[in-house]
Amino acid sequence: MMQLDDKVVLVTGAGNGLGAATAIACARAGARIWLVDRDAEGLAAVAAQIEALGGTCGSFTANLSLRQICFDAVEAAIAHFGRLDGLCNIAGITLFHRICDVTEADWQKTLAIILSAPFYLSQAAIPELIRNRGSIVNVASSGGIKGTSYTVPYSAAKAGVIHMTKCMAMEFINEPIRINAVAPGGMITNIMGGNPIPQDLDFNLISRFSGIRPPVDPSEVANLIVYVLSDATPSLHGAILSADGGVTAD
Repeated sequence: MMQLDDKVVLVTGAGNGLGAATAIACARAGARIWLVDRDAEGLAAVAAQIEALGGTCGSFTANLSLRQICFDAVEAAIAHFGRLDGLCNIAGITLFHRICDVTEADWQKTLAIILSAPFYLSQAAIPELIRNRGSIVNVASSGGIKGTSYTVPYSAAKAGVIHMTKCMAMEFINEPIRINAVAPGGMITNIMGGNPIPQDLDFNLISRFSGIRPPVDPSEVANLIVYVLSDATPSLHGAILSADGGVTAD
């Protein structure tokens, strides 16, 4: 049932981590993939993996911090494949700082990538997705559900993703489109992007939301995203599915 045969799926953050794992999982399920990331080398590596599986993909190298670039990414996917059936909003950034040390640039960059880009991409994609009875999967986080320390911009943006997903789902409840979110916990990725956790932070506060179970391989969450994206879940709309090893059950 978890098949995406001949569907066209746009995946952001596809150059590494969860985005790359999701693109590969979607390709394994039969989808044609439009890879979007600012990391051209990462996109090339993921494209090579998809092609080695016998899959089909195209790529679009861009920083999604601007509305027009988001629209360009969607329009390029439709121009390349002739249609669009799925949108996976995965691109993200995490910075650990005390709240008073967060710069305006850090705040704006975090919100632009995590919250604004999925909004603009959805704006661009929704008309085509309605025509094709398609699906949007936004990636939220356990940090958008549970209070966290030292990640106020990230967690605030992810909380916005959660409520944006629900509001979009309600606005289009009478249309043939499904809009949902998956909220992972800790994963083995490089989302820190070369921005390590400052060593003078209180790691006891950080451990309160890191969970008892260890971080998971992103392929586990990617499989859930494929399931939500697929036609196996026709009644799933406006849902926020936690995949955090029980972090938000506490």
